[in-house]
Amino acid sequence: MNNQYRKNLPGTDLEYFDAQAAVEAIQEGAYAELPYTSKVLAENLVRRCPPEQLEDSLRQIIERRKDLDFPWFPARVVCHDILGQTAFVDLAGLRDAIAEKGGDPSQINPVVPTQLIVDHSLAVEHAGFEKDAFEKNRAIEDRRNKDRFRFINWCKNAFKNVNVVPPGNGIMHQINLERMSPVVQIQDGVAFPDTLVGTDSHTPMVDALGVISVGVGGLEAESVMLGRASYMRLPDIIGVELTGKAGPGITSTDIVLALTEFLRNEKVVSSYLEFYGTGADAMTLGERATISNMTPEFGATAAMFYIDLQTTDYLRLTGRDDEQVKLVEQYARHTGLWADQMTCAKYERVLTFDMSQVERNIAGPSNPHARVAVKELAAKGISGDYHSENGLMPDGACIIAAITSCTNTSNPRNMIAAGLLARNANRLGLTRKPWVKTSLAPGSKAVTLYLEEAELLPELEDLGFGVVGYACTSCNGMSGALKPEIKQELIERKLYATAVLSGNRNFDGRIHPYASEAFLASPPLVVAYAIAGSIRFDIEKDVLGIDQDGNEVRLKDIWPSDEEVNQVIADSVKPEHFTQVYEPMFNIQDIISKHTPPLYDWDTRSTYIQRPPYWEGALAKERTMRGMRPLAVLGDNITTDHLSPSNAIQASSAAGEYLAKMGLPEEDFNSYATHRGDHLTAQRATFANPKLLNEMVLDEQGNIIQGSLARLEPEGEVMRMWETIEAYMERSQPLIIIAGADYGQGSSRDWAAKGVRLAGVEVIVAEGFERIHRTNLIGMGVLPLEFTNDETRKSYAIDGSETFDVQGDISPGAMMSVVMTRGNGEQLTIAVKSRLDTAEEVSIYEAGGVLQRFANDFLSANG
Repeated sequence: MNNQYRKNLPGTDLEYFDAQAAVEAIQEGAYAELPYTSKVLAENLVRRCPPEQLEDSLRQIIERRKDLDFPWFPARVVCHDILGQTAFVDLAGLRDAIAEKGGDPSQINPVVPTQLIVDHSLAVEHAGFEKDAFEKNRAIEDRRNKDRFRFINWCKNAFKNVNVVPPGNGIMHQINLERMSPVVQIQDGVAFPDTLVGTDSHTPMVDALGVISVGVGGLEAESVMLGRASYMRLPDIIGVELTGKAGPGITSTDIVLALTEFLRNEKVVSSYLEFYGTGADAMTLGERATISNMTPEFGATAAMFYIDLQTTDYLRLTGRDDEQVKLVEQYARHTGLWADQMTCAKYERVLTFDMSQVERNIAGPSNPHARVAVKELAAKGISGDYHSENGLMPDGACIIAAITSCTNTSNPRNMIAAGLLARNANRLGLTRKPWVKTSLAPGSKAVTLYLEEAELLPELEDLGFGVVGYACTSCNGMSGALKPEIKQELIERKLYATAVLSGNRNFDGRIHPYASEAFLASPPLVVAYAIAGSIRFDIEKDVLGIDQDGNEVRLKDIWPSDEEVNQVIADSVKPEHFTQVYEPMFNIQDIISKHTPPLYDWDTRSTYIQRPPYWEGALAKERTMRGMRPLAVLGDNITTDHLSPSNAIQASSAAGEYLAKMGLPEEDFNSYATHRGDHLTAQRATFANPKLLNEMVLDEQGNIIQGSLARLEPEGEVMRMWETIEAYMERSQPLIIIAGADYGQGSSRDWAAKGVRLAGVEVIVAEGFERIHRTNLIGMGVLPLEFTNDETRKSYAIDGSETFDVQGDISPGAMMSVVMTRGNGEQLTIAVKSRLDTAEEVSIYEAGGVLQRFANDFLSANG
């Protein structure tokens, strides 16, 4: 600890570490020019970095260098129940491995405070127009997830430093924003900035509070939990100046969808963004949070806002303690983190975004950055004939309209606007179309309280938007079953059907198996599309209905004014709503039970929780990286939904067939996501997305056949992906994957890496990797390599019949070679770059993965 920089924080009885003094000791005047992110990273180094590393580490930040790794110690870890549970299954398995080697399993605990929120396992089986939908959905959730919840309860009692928020309480990011993040932490009398990692790509939502919060995979989270530093190199830090003022009726959703398109085009992948300017100053914290939430959709790592009066106003609004609010302002002002003190910050690049140019937008049909102004839908060929004949669904029918996801339900302006639009529609006699499955799933119970206060919840319920749960639901692919007659009509008439949701992800096959495509929209637009009933409907111009006086009603006739939205918020959104929700939730003191056994009692019949196989099978064998055969040859933009889908399990899938053999009724198959604690089910999800395009699988005309398919070599036989994997596993055949750009974008699920590693994949060669997935691959002992010199799989005419050998030394960023041997014996050498970027990543890879490295270190230290 660098105690020479430990000082008293004026106006308090607390101490702090003076990063400014440490920086100025190296270069006078440098601190004022640092971006916000750099100031927080500098404080973390001064407080936690070993003294012998401090100056070199700080120079990386001061001189904007990227040649050395430096440690970052997040203050806490936040998990949702899917990746969080999976991480704890790994830790439980690690305890078993330690015990078998003579170690004390009870010593394996999170060192860093870890919060687990159960929010990803509720499906909307009962829609918002059904009575008691919330209670019915919760009962189904408890029944289906009995094994999982038993395990999570064991974790709560068996591990130290673990707090669990049980199901039915909200979404982790919204709870984090509204209560869990103190913005400034206090520990042992020392105040310091709150920082965290979370097992979900949307963890950066609390960047809106000025808190560095990074989404990571479960494997990286496990490493942080166990007390390891998260080593990093200084990221690109880009300033984003927001100018102008949004026009009347333009929501934060419209803004963030336009920003997502803009920032993707500006190639901000893996960067830290810092938003400022007159536009940012005027944004409420809820509006800022909508932007920060969609950080992964930008391709970025973080999306920071400075601390200012909007921050402290929000902390008061959400019921934070007055003393804590005062501390946040005092600390930020004294340490140069207050917005007024950031005017000298220098960025590597500055982008400018004019909010006055933003129109009413949606995004789709399959990517969050594919923005479309709603007035342009017709020109894009999406709008068209939406009329229903004889009560049948029209082509382009909107079968799901879901107000879901923390992205938008965390912003009172969006939720109040949706309620007011519903009220106006009800007054004019408008109704939802009968084929639309509607739902309201807020990320916090506080939303329900302020909607009730404003007398708007009944208005939403009248249109079918009753509360179905406080969880991720449709945004996470948990839209639930359709009515049998709707499903039958879709199949028999082969209709093009869509979903409209207020979420952040709309990747192929994610939202619902029968929704051909999905569109992201603001909550009030979701309500409007439920009334329209079809994506073909021109929402700006077409007639939504006829009122009681025979007048045509269009969107402009029911859209609430900004002034009315603001007034309702001022009258109806109160601190006591948040206090009423969160005080009972976080005042419960969990006590570690002395009677809880340190080893979990695994149930071999469970399809949800099984002892992980990370010391067996493919992971127990030495990686040869010789004679590898391609499991798949893939194009650009392969997402983790392609690699390991999260949505409902279909009976015809490999996982569905396995669950049926295990005696589960089809109605309780649940989602792929919920079964990730059982590797036997989760392995069968590998590349199980029906929208997969494996370039090894072609029809007679040479076109790629869509589906979860692969080609077994050397036989050349096309088979279902899982059967191909099984055949290769029986042969102990080492595998490789060849891919295009942006490989692994999307959700931070570690099973996207676990599945391929357990299948025997040792290497992935791609044009580029998304950050979180690359880290997960390394955490499972898979080597990520990148093509160089603008070469691609097409440059070498790779068709999947080849074998591959990797040559070269393993070191950070090393240039290596892949020797490709064609079926006729011809050999070509492909120059590639190792994407083991740091010495820490090399160490993890060489050990075989995160868990293996920790087990080795633990046993060595505890002899």
